[in-house]
Amino acid sequence: MTEPTFDDVDALVGPATPHFAFQIRARVRGLVDGLLEDHAVRRYAEERLEQLDRLGYASSLAEDSESPEPRTRPGWEGIPSSAPASEPLPRAVA
Repeated sequence: MTEPTFDDVDALVGPATPHFAFQIRARVRGLVDGLLEDHAVRRYAEERLEQLDRLGYASSLAEDSESPEPRTRPGWEGIPSSAPASEPLPRAVA
């Protein structure tokens, strides 16, 4: 297998949606797993992994998306679809 590139990482992350964010995160991790910690592509992928993690707990990557419902509505704070990736809901503690 050839060494992964920035384009390879972007090809996986680019079309990510909240529904598939964690599966894509696993694929990106597997793609760069053999690279050294200080490799530029691995560092780039680590940044994108953080983005995918936030996206998995959100409903949209859009920073400026506005929900038609106010986040102050009772119970709304616990619905993942109410949160953009820039402000995902807190993770549940197991």
